[in-house]
Amino acid sequence: MVGLVWVHVGAGRTLWGSPRRECLGLCGTAMSALRDRLLRVCWSRRAAFPPVDAQRGKSAAAALLQPEFLRGSPHRKHPGVTTLKTLRLPEGLQRGALTVVHKSELKDLAERSRRLKNYLWSRKRAAEAPRLREKAVELEERWMAEERERQSDGEDQNFEAKIRRKVLFELRKTTYRWTPLRYDAELGVVFMAARLAGGYAAVLRALNEIKKRDPSFAPRCLLDFGSGLGTALWASHAHWGDSLKEYVCVDASGAMNRLAEQLLTGGGDTDEPLIKHVYYRQFLPVSPKVQSDLVVAAFSLSELASHKERQDTVLTLWRKTNSYLVLVENGTKEGHQILMEARDVLLKKEEKVVHDSRRPVVFAPCTHERTCPKLLKQPVVPCNFLQPYHPLPLPGNADREEERFSYLIVSREEREAPGEREGVQWGRLTAPVHLRTRHVQCQICCSSGELKQLTVTARQHGRDAYRCARSSNWGDRLPIINTEDDAPTDQP
Repeated sequence: MVGLVWVHVGAGRTLWGSPRRECLGLCGTAMSALRDRLLRVCWSRRAAFPPVDAQRGKSAAAALLQPEFLRGSPHRKHPGVTTLKTLRLPEGLQRGALTVVHKSELKDLAERSRRLKNYLWSRKRAAEAPRLREKAVELEERWMAEERERQSDGEDQNFEAKIRRKVLFELRKTTYRWTPLRYDAELGVVFMAARLAGGYAAVLRALNEIKKRDPSFAPRCLLDFGSGLGTALWASHAHWGDSLKEYVCVDASGAMNRLAEQLLTGGGDTDEPLIKHVYYRQFLPVSPKVQSDLVVAAFSLSELASHKERQDTVLTLWRKTNSYLVLVENGTKEGHQILMEARDVLLKKEEKVVHDSRRPVVFAPCTHERTCPKLLKQPVVPCNFLQPYHPLPLPGNADREEERFSYLIVSREEREAPGEREGVQWGRLTAPVHLRTRHVQCQICCSSGELKQLTVTARQHGRDAYRCARSSNWGDRLPIINTEDDAPTDQP
Protein backbone atom coordinates (compact mmCIF):
# COMPACT_ATOMS: atom_id res chain seq x y z
CA MET A 1 0.00 0.00 0.00
CA VAL A 2 1.40 3.29 -1.08
CA GLY A 3 0.42 6.58 0.64
CA LEU A 4 1.35 10.24 0.37
CA VAL A 5 2.68 11.93 3.56
CA TRP A 6 3.28 15.69 3.84
CA VAL A 7 6.01 16.43 6.40
CA HIS A 8 7.61 19.75 7.46
CA VAL A 9 10.98 19.46 9.19
CA GLY A 10 12.41 22.57 10.81
CA ALA A 11 12.63 24.68 13.96
CA GLY A 12 12.55 21.54 16.07
CA ARG A 13 8.82 20.86 15.48
CA THR A 14 6.64 18.58 13.27
CA LEU A 15 3.81 20.45 11.57
CA TRP A 16 1.24 18.73 9.44
CA GLY A 17 -0.22 20.82 6.66
CA SER A 18 2.52 23.53 6.74
CA PRO A 19 3.16 25.71 3.63
CA ARG A 20 6.75 24.48 3.48
CA ARG A 21 6.29 20.88 2.40
CA GLU A 22 8.06 18.03 0.71
CA CYS A 23 6.16 15.22 -0.96
CA LEU A 24 7.38 11.70 -0.23
CA GLY A 25 5.73 8.60 -1.58
CA LEU A 26 6.67 5.76 0.62
CA CYS A 27 5.46 2.32 1.49
CA GLY A 28 4.34 1.29 4.99
CA THR A 29 7.76 0.07 6.21
CA ALA A 30 9.52 3.18 4.92
CA MET A 31 6.95 5.34 6.68
CA SER A 32 7.61 3.62 10.03
CA ALA A 33 11.39 4.13 9.79
CA LEU A 34 10.97 7.76 8.79
CA ARG A 35 8.58 8.36 11.66
CA ASP A 36 11.07 7.02 14.24
CA ARG A 37 13.85 9.14 12.79
CA LEU A 38 11.71 12.27 12.86
CA LEU A 39 10.74 11.70 16.49
CA ARG A 40 14.40 11.41 17.51
CA VAL A 41 15.24 14.68 15.72
CA CYS A 42 12.29 16.46 17.30
CA TRP A 43 13.17 15.44 20.84
CA SER A 44 16.82 16.41 20.44
CA ARG A 45 15.86 19.84 19.15
CA ARG A 46 13.29 20.31 21.94
CA ALA A 47 16.01 19.78 24.54
CA ALA A 48 18.29 22.32 22.82
CA PHE A 49 15.52 25.01 22.58
CA PRO A 50 13.25 24.89 25.66
CA PRO A 51 9.76 26.33 25.30
CA VAL A 52 8.97 29.92 26.30
CA ASP A 53 7.02 28.88 29.43
CA ALA A 54 10.12 27.26 30.93
CA GLN A 55 12.16 30.39 30.29
CA ARG A 56 9.49 32.51 31.98
CA GLY A 57 9.58 30.24 35.00
CA LYS A 58 13.33 30.75 35.33
CA SER A 59 13.01 34.53 35.12
CA ALA A 60 10.22 34.48 37.72
CA ALA A 61 12.39 32.48 40.06
CA ALA A 62 15.25 34.94 39.57
CA ALA A 63 12.90 37.82 40.43
CA LEU A 64 12.40 36.35 43.90
CA LEU A 65 15.99 37.28 44.75
CA GLN A 66 15.04 40.69 46.15
CA PRO A 67 17.09 43.08 48.28
CA GLU A 68 17.02 42.51 52.02
CA PHE A 69 15.13 45.72 52.77
CA LEU A 70 12.03 44.41 50.96
CA ARG A 71 11.82 41.47 53.38
CA GLY A 72 9.77 39.46 50.90
CA SER A 73 7.16 42.19 50.35
CA PRO A 74 6.07 43.32 46.87
CA HIS A 75 7.37 46.70 45.76
CA ARG A 76 3.99 48.40 46.14
CA LYS A 77 3.93 47.30 49.80
CA HIS A 78 7.59 47.75 50.70
CA PRO A 79 8.42 48.33 54.41
CA GLY A 80 8.63 52.09 53.94
CA VAL A 81 4.96 52.47 52.93
CA THR A 82 3.02 53.84 55.90
CA THR A 83 0.41 56.10 54.25
CA LEU A 84 -3.22 55.10 54.43
CA LYS A 85 -6.06 55.32 51.95
CA THR A 86 -9.08 57.57 52.51
CA LEU A 87 -10.25 56.94 56.08
CA ARG A 88 -13.72 56.78 57.58
CA LEU A 89 -14.72 57.20 61.20
CA PRO A 90 -15.54 53.96 63.03
CA GLU A 91 -19.19 53.13 62.65
CA GLY A 92 -19.97 53.49 66.34
CA LEU A 93 -18.16 56.82 66.64
CA GLN A 94 -19.91 58.29 63.61
CA ARG A 95 -23.31 57.08 64.80
CA GLY A 96 -22.72 58.63 68.21
CA ALA A 97 -21.55 61.94 66.72
CA LEU A 98 -24.60 62.23 64.46
CA THR A 99 -26.90 61.40 67.37
CA VAL A 100 -25.33 64.13 69.53
CA VAL A 101 -25.57 66.67 66.70
CA HIS A 102 -29.23 65.92 66.08
CA LYS A 103 -30.06 66.14 69.79
CA SER A 104 -28.29 69.49 70.17
CA GLU A 105 -30.37 71.21 67.46
CA LEU A 106 -27.78 73.96 67.06
CA LYS A 107 -28.54 76.67 64.52
CA ASP A 108 -26.03 77.56 61.79
CA LEU A 109 -23.86 74.58 62.74
CA ALA A 110 -22.21 74.38 59.31
CA GLU A 111 -21.14 78.05 59.36
CA ARG A 112 -20.02 77.96 62.99
CA SER A 113 -17.96 74.82 62.46
CA ARG A 114 -16.34 76.36 59.37
CA ARG A 115 -15.33 79.49 61.31
CA LEU A 116 -13.98 77.45 64.22
CA LYS A 117 -12.00 75.24 61.86
CA ASN A 118 -10.40 78.27 60.19
CA TYR A 119 -9.66 79.85 63.56
CA LEU A 120 -7.94 76.73 64.88
CA TRP A 121 -5.90 76.44 61.68
CA SER A 122 -4.67 80.05 61.89
CA ARG A 123 -4.00 79.91 65.63
CA LYS A 124 -0.48 80.91 66.71
CA ARG A 125 1.59 80.61 69.84
CA ALA A 126 1.31 83.27 72.50
CA ALA A 127 4.01 85.94 72.26
CA GLU A 128 6.76 85.43 74.85
CA ALA A 129 7.68 88.33 77.13
CA PRO A 130 11.45 88.22 76.32
CA ARG A 131 10.69 88.39 72.61
CA LEU A 132 8.35 91.35 73.12
CA ARG A 133 11.04 93.20 75.10
CA GLU A 134 13.62 92.58 72.37
CA LYS A 135 11.26 93.89 69.72
CA ALA A 136 10.38 96.97 71.84
CA VAL A 137 14.05 97.84 72.43
CA GLU A 138 14.84 97.39 68.74
CA LEU A 139 12.00 99.70 67.65
CA GLU A 140 12.81 102.28 70.31
CA GLU A 141 16.51 102.46 69.41
CA ARG A 142 15.82 102.78 65.70
CA TRP A 143 13.18 105.46 66.05
CA MET A 144 15.22 107.35 68.63
CA ALA A 145 18.19 107.52 66.24
CA GLU A 146 15.98 108.70 63.40
CA GLU A 147 14.39 111.37 65.59
CA ARG A 148 17.76 112.66 66.85
CA GLU A 149 19.01 113.06 63.29
CA ARG A 150 15.88 114.94 62.33
CA GLN A 151 15.91 117.19 65.42
CA SER A 152 19.55 118.16 65.58
CA ASP A 153 18.76 121.43 67.39
CA GLY A 154 16.80 119.67 70.17
CA GLU A 155 13.58 121.59 69.51
CA ASP A 156 11.36 118.87 71.00
CA GLN A 157 12.43 117.75 74.47
CA ASN A 158 9.56 115.28 74.89
CA PHE A 159 10.22 113.17 71.80
CA GLU A 160 11.39 110.20 73.93
CA ALA A 161 7.99 109.85 75.60
CA LYS A 162 6.26 110.12 72.22
CA ILE A 163 8.46 107.39 70.77
CA ARG A 164 7.72 105.09 73.73
CA ARG A 165 3.99 105.57 73.16
CA LYS A 166 4.53 104.86 69.46
CA VAL A 167 6.39 101.64 70.32
CA LEU A 168 3.57 100.45 72.59
CA PHE A 169 1.01 101.22 69.88
CA GLU A 170 3.05 99.27 67.32
CA LEU A 171 3.36 96.25 69.62
CA ARG A 172 -0.38 96.21 70.31
CA LYS A 173 -1.10 96.40 66.61
CA THR A 174 1.31 93.65 65.45
CA THR A 175 1.32 91.19 68.38
CA TYR A 176 -0.93 88.13 68.12
CA ARG A 177 -3.56 88.17 70.86
CA TRP A 178 -3.57 84.62 72.15
CA THR A 179 -6.53 83.63 74.33
CA PRO A 180 -7.30 80.19 75.77
CA LEU A 181 -10.30 78.33 74.41
CA ARG A 182 -13.00 77.52 76.96
CA TYR A 183 -15.16 74.64 75.77
CA ASP A 184 -18.70 74.31 77.03
CA ALA A 185 -21.33 71.82 75.84
CA GLU A 186 -22.37 73.93 72.85
CA LEU A 187 -18.86 74.77 71.64
CA GLY A 188 -17.94 71.11 72.10
CA VAL A 189 -20.60 70.09 69.57
CA VAL A 190 -19.35 72.72 67.11
CA PHE A 191 -15.80 71.45 67.59
CA MET A 192 -16.98 67.89 66.97
CA ALA A 193 -18.62 68.85 63.69
CA ALA A 194 -15.47 70.70 62.61
CA ARG A 195 -12.59 68.52 63.81
CA LEU A 196 -13.67 65.00 64.83
CA ALA A 197 -13.00 63.24 61.51
CA GLY A 198 -9.86 65.22 60.65
CA GLY A 199 -8.31 64.75 64.08
CA TYR A 200 -9.04 61.02 64.00
CA ALA A 201 -7.45 60.67 60.55
CA ALA A 202 -4.26 62.48 61.60
CA VAL A 203 -3.77 60.45 64.78
CA LEU A 204 -4.55 57.14 63.07
CA ARG A 205 -1.99 57.91 60.35
CA ALA A 206 0.67 58.84 62.92
CA LEU A 207 0.04 55.68 64.95
CA ASN A 208 0.19 53.59 61.78
CA GLU A 209 3.90 54.41 61.61
CA ILE A 210 4.38 52.41 64.82
CA LYS A 211 1.99 49.66 63.75
CA LYS A 212 3.77 49.12 60.45
CA ARG A 213 7.38 49.39 61.60
CA ASP A 214 7.06 47.69 64.99
CA PRO A 215 4.47 44.91 64.57
CA SER A 216 5.53 43.28 67.85
CA PHE A 217 4.46 46.35 69.85
CA ALA A 218 1.34 45.49 71.89
CA PRO A 219 0.53 48.31 74.33
CA ARG A 220 -1.54 47.57 77.41
CA CYS A 221 -2.12 51.13 78.64
CA LEU A 222 -2.81 54.41 76.78
CA LEU A 223 -2.43 57.91 78.23
CA ASP A 224 -4.12 60.59 76.11
CA PHE A 225 -3.24 64.15 77.17
CA GLY A 226 -5.68 66.80 75.96
CA SER A 227 -8.01 64.00 74.91
CA GLY A 228 -10.90 66.24 73.83
CA LEU A 229 -13.41 64.06 72.00
CA GLY A 230 -11.26 60.94 72.35
CA THR A 231 -9.91 60.70 68.81
CA ALA A 232 -6.61 59.23 70.05
CA LEU A 233 -8.58 56.70 72.10
CA TRP A 234 -10.51 55.52 69.04
CA ALA A 235 -7.44 55.52 66.80
CA SER A 236 -5.41 53.49 69.31
CA HIS A 237 -8.27 51.04 69.69
CA ALA A 238 -8.41 50.63 65.90
CA HIS A 239 -4.76 49.50 65.87
CA TRP A 240 -4.35 47.69 69.22
CA GLY A 241 -7.85 46.99 70.49
CA ASP A 242 -6.92 43.42 71.36
CA SER A 243 -4.00 44.33 73.64
CA LEU A 244 -5.06 47.63 75.23
CA LYS A 245 -6.59 47.06 78.67
CA GLU A 246 -6.71 50.62 80.03
CA TYR A 247 -7.34 54.04 78.49
CA VAL A 248 -6.63 57.15 80.58
CA CYS A 249 -7.96 60.38 79.01
CA VAL A 250 -6.87 63.71 80.49
CA ASP A 251 -8.65 66.94 79.55
CA ALA A 252 -9.16 70.08 81.60
CA SER A 253 -12.66 70.64 80.15
CA GLY A 254 -15.35 68.72 81.98
CA ALA A 255 -17.80 69.41 79.14
CA MET A 256 -15.48 67.77 76.61
CA ASN A 257 -15.04 64.74 78.86
CA ARG A 258 -18.81 64.32 79.12
CA LEU A 259 -19.17 64.66 75.35
CA ALA A 260 -16.45 62.04 74.80
CA GLU A 261 -18.30 59.68 77.16
CA GLN A 262 -21.47 60.17 75.12
CA LEU A 263 -19.60 59.24 71.95
CA LEU A 264 -18.37 56.07 73.63
CA THR A 265 -21.97 54.94 74.10
CA GLY A 266 -23.00 55.70 70.54
CA GLY A 267 -24.77 58.91 71.55
CA GLY A 268 -27.02 57.25 74.15
CA ASP A 269 -27.14 57.99 77.86
CA THR A 270 -27.53 54.50 79.32
CA ASP A 271 -25.99 52.13 76.73
CA GLU A 272 -22.88 50.13 77.45
CA PRO A 273 -19.68 51.81 76.20
CA LEU A 274 -18.34 50.57 72.89
CA ILE A 275 -14.82 50.61 74.38
CA LYS A 276 -14.42 49.51 77.98
CA HIS A 277 -11.93 50.44 80.70
CA VAL A 278 -11.83 54.13 79.74
CA TYR A 279 -11.12 56.58 82.56
CA TYR A 280 -11.43 60.38 82.35
CA ARG A 281 -9.42 62.84 84.42
CA GLN A 282 -8.93 66.60 84.42
CA PHE A 283 -5.29 66.47 85.56
CA LEU A 284 -2.28 64.29 84.83
CA PRO A 285 -1.46 61.51 87.32
CA VAL A 286 0.92 62.80 89.99
CA SER A 287 3.34 59.91 90.37
CA PRO A 288 6.20 59.99 87.80
CA LYS A 289 6.79 56.27 88.35
CA VAL A 290 3.47 55.29 86.77
CA GLN A 291 4.15 54.84 83.04
CA SER A 292 1.99 54.02 80.02
CA ASP A 293 3.13 52.02 77.02
CA LEU A 294 1.70 54.62 74.64
CA VAL A 295 1.35 58.35 75.40
CA VAL A 296 -0.43 60.65 72.91
CA ALA A 297 -0.87 64.43 72.88
CA ALA A 298 -2.82 65.47 69.77
CA PHE A 299 -3.40 69.18 69.06
CA SER A 300 -2.77 69.92 72.76
CA LEU A 301 0.62 71.62 73.03
CA SER A 302 -0.61 74.55 70.92
CA GLU A 303 -3.27 75.21 73.58
CA LEU A 304 -0.65 75.88 76.27
CA ALA A 305 0.08 79.51 77.07
CA SER A 306 3.89 79.69 77.13
CA HIS A 307 7.07 77.97 76.03
CA LYS A 308 7.87 77.09 79.65
CA GLU A 309 4.49 75.44 80.10
CA ARG A 310 4.92 73.43 76.88
CA GLN A 311 8.43 72.39 77.93
CA ASP A 312 7.30 71.22 81.37
CA THR A 313 4.36 69.33 79.86
CA VAL A 314 6.54 67.54 77.30
CA LEU A 315 8.99 66.46 80.00
CA THR A 316 6.12 65.25 82.19
CA LEU A 317 4.65 63.23 79.34
CA TRP A 318 8.06 61.73 78.59
CA ARG A 319 8.45 60.61 82.22
CA LYS A 320 5.16 58.77 81.87
CA THR A 321 6.19 57.09 78.58
CA ASN A 322 7.30 53.48 78.68
CA SER A 323 7.62 52.89 74.91
CA TYR A 324 6.32 55.60 72.55
CA LEU A 325 5.39 59.28 72.89
CA VAL A 326 3.29 60.58 69.97
CA LEU A 327 2.76 64.33 69.40
CA VAL A 328 0.45 65.64 66.65
CA GLU A 329 -0.21 69.26 65.64
CA ASN A 330 -1.62 71.23 62.73
CA GLY A 331 0.55 71.14 59.62
CA THR A 332 1.32 74.88 59.84
CA LYS A 333 4.56 76.71 60.59
CA GLU A 334 3.41 77.14 64.18
CA GLY A 335 2.51 73.49 64.59
CA HIS A 336 5.79 72.29 63.09
CA GLN A 337 7.87 74.65 65.23
CA ILE A 338 6.04 73.55 68.39
CA LEU A 339 7.00 69.96 67.60
CA MET A 340 10.62 70.91 66.89
CA GLU A 341 10.74 72.74 70.24
CA ALA A 342 9.48 69.58 71.94
CA ARG A 343 12.05 67.51 70.04
CA ASP A 344 14.89 69.76 71.19
CA VAL A 345 13.67 69.64 74.78
CA LEU A 346 13.60 65.84 74.82
CA LEU A 347 16.97 65.39 73.11
CA LYS A 348 18.94 68.17 74.85
CA LYS A 349 17.32 68.83 78.21
CA GLU A 350 18.86 66.98 81.15
CA GLU A 351 16.57 66.41 84.10
CA LYS A 352 17.82 66.61 87.67
CA VAL A 353 15.96 63.49 88.78
CA VAL A 354 15.90 60.60 86.29
CA HIS A 355 13.29 57.88 86.85
CA ASP A 356 13.95 56.03 83.58
CA SER A 357 17.53 55.98 82.26
CA ARG A 358 16.57 55.00 78.71
CA ARG A 359 17.30 57.98 76.49
CA PRO A 360 14.82 59.34 73.90
CA VAL A 361 15.27 58.35 70.24
CA VAL A 362 13.43 60.06 67.37
CA PHE A 363 11.34 57.33 65.71
CA ALA A 364 9.39 59.31 63.10
CA PRO A 365 9.08 61.23 60.87
CA CYS A 366 12.67 62.47 61.24
CA THR A 367 15.36 60.10 60.00
CA HIS A 368 18.04 61.93 62.01
CA GLU A 369 18.48 63.94 65.21
CA ARG A 370 19.94 67.07 63.65
CA THR A 371 18.22 70.41 63.07
CA CYS A 372 15.27 70.08 60.71
CA PRO A 373 16.54 71.13 57.25
CA LYS A 374 13.20 72.79 56.49
CA LEU A 375 13.81 75.26 59.32
CA LEU A 376 17.16 76.24 57.77
CA LYS A 377 15.65 77.26 54.41
CA GLN A 378 14.10 80.62 53.64
CA PRO A 379 11.21 80.99 53.38
CA VAL A 380 10.45 78.41 56.05
CA VAL A 381 8.07 75.70 54.86
CA PRO A 382 6.65 73.35 57.52
CA CYS A 383 7.30 69.62 57.41
CA ASN A 384 3.77 68.29 57.13
CA PHE A 385 1.82 65.44 55.60
CA LEU A 386 -1.61 64.79 54.10
CA GLN A 387 -4.23 62.21 55.05
CA PRO A 388 -7.50 62.00 53.07
CA TYR A 389 -10.67 61.23 55.01
CA HIS A 390 -14.46 61.30 54.82
CA PRO A 391 -15.92 63.97 57.15
CA LEU A 392 -19.15 63.60 59.07
CA PRO A 393 -22.13 63.45 56.67
CA LEU A 394 -23.55 66.82 57.72
CA PRO A 395 -24.98 69.65 55.57
CA GLY A 396 -22.17 71.74 54.12
CA ASN A 397 -19.51 69.03 54.40
CA ALA A 398 -17.79 67.64 51.32
CA ASP A 399 -17.64 63.90 50.68
CA ARG A 400 -13.84 63.84 50.92
CA GLU A 401 -11.31 66.16 52.55
CA GLU A 402 -7.60 66.13 53.38
CA GLU A 403 -6.06 66.67 56.79
CA ARG A 404 -2.70 68.46 56.74
CA PHE A 405 -0.79 67.67 59.93
CA SER A 406 2.67 67.42 61.49
CA TYR A 407 3.70 64.77 63.98
CA LEU A 408 6.59 63.55 66.10
CA ILE A 409 7.13 60.07 67.56
CA VAL A 410 9.84 59.53 70.18
CA SER A 411 10.68 56.08 71.54
CA ARG A 412 12.69 54.76 74.43
CA GLU A 413 16.25 53.77 73.54
CA GLU A 414 15.79 50.01 73.83
CA ARG A 415 12.94 49.85 71.32
CA GLU A 416 14.23 49.04 67.84
CA ALA A 417 11.77 48.22 65.11
CA PRO A 418 12.31 44.92 63.27
CA GLY A 419 14.09 45.52 60.00
CA GLU A 420 15.94 48.56 61.33
CA ARG A 421 18.82 46.28 62.32
CA GLU A 422 19.59 45.39 58.73
CA GLY A 423 21.77 48.46 58.30
CA VAL A 424 19.48 49.99 55.65
CA GLN A 425 19.39 53.79 55.82
CA TRP A 426 15.98 55.25 55.13
CA GLY A 427 14.91 58.70 54.00
CA ARG A 428 11.51 60.39 54.36
CA LEU A 429 9.54 61.72 51.39
CA THR A 430 8.67 65.28 52.41
CA ALA A 431 6.77 66.43 49.31
CA PRO A 432 4.45 64.95 46.66
CA VAL A 433 6.06 62.30 44.44
CA HIS A 434 5.96 63.15 40.72
CA LEU A 435 5.69 60.14 38.42
CA ARG A 436 7.20 60.74 34.99
CA THR A 437 8.00 58.56 32.00
CA ARG A 438 10.76 56.15 33.08
CA HIS A 439 11.73 58.28 36.09
CA VAL A 440 10.40 59.54 39.41
CA GLN A 441 11.04 62.98 40.93
CA CYS A 442 10.92 63.18 44.70
CA GLN A 443 12.14 65.24 47.66
CA ILE A 444 13.69 63.21 50.45
CA CYS A 445 14.98 64.06 53.93
CA CYS A 446 18.09 61.90 54.35
CA SER A 447 19.57 60.34 57.48
CA SER A 448 22.47 62.77 57.08
CA GLY A 449 20.12 65.68 57.86
CA GLU A 450 20.09 66.96 54.26
CA LEU A 451 17.08 67.69 52.09
CA LYS A 452 17.64 66.39 48.55
CA GLN A 453 15.83 66.40 45.24
CA LEU A 454 16.19 63.01 43.54
CA THR A 455 15.38 61.77 40.08
CA VAL A 456 15.12 58.00 40.40
CA THR A 457 15.54 55.81 37.32
CA ALA A 458 15.81 52.05 36.90
CA ARG A 459 19.10 52.33 34.99
CA GLN A 460 20.87 54.54 37.52
CA HIS A 461 19.44 53.34 40.82
CA GLY A 462 18.31 49.79 40.09
CA ARG A 463 14.99 48.19 39.31
CA ASP A 464 13.98 47.61 42.95
CA ALA A 465 14.64 51.17 44.12
CA TYR A 466 12.84 52.55 41.05
CA ARG A 467 9.74 50.40 41.57
CA CYS A 468 9.65 51.26 45.28
CA ALA A 469 9.85 54.97 44.42
CA ARG A 470 6.95 54.67 41.96
CA SER A 471 4.87 52.93 44.64
CA SER A 472 5.57 55.49 47.38
CA ASN A 473 3.67 58.61 48.41
CA TRP A 474 4.31 61.77 50.37
CA GLY A 475 5.16 60.71 53.93
CA ASP A 476 6.50 57.24 53.11
CA ARG A 477 10.12 56.18 53.60
CA LEU A 478 12.58 55.15 50.90
CA PRO A 479 15.95 53.41 51.19
CA ILE A 480 18.71 56.00 50.80
CA ILE A 481 20.05 56.17 47.24
CA ASN A 482 23.62 57.46 46.97
CA THR A 483 24.70 58.71 43.57
CA GLU A 484 27.17 61.27 42.34
CA ASP A 485 24.38 63.44 41.02
CA ASP A 486 22.63 63.73 44.37
CA ALA A 487 22.91 67.20 45.80
CA PRO A 488 21.15 69.13 48.57
CA THR A 489 18.14 71.01 47.29
CA ASP A 490 17.84 74.77 47.40
CA GLN A 491 14.09 74.49 47.62
CA PRO A 492 12.27 74.04 50.95
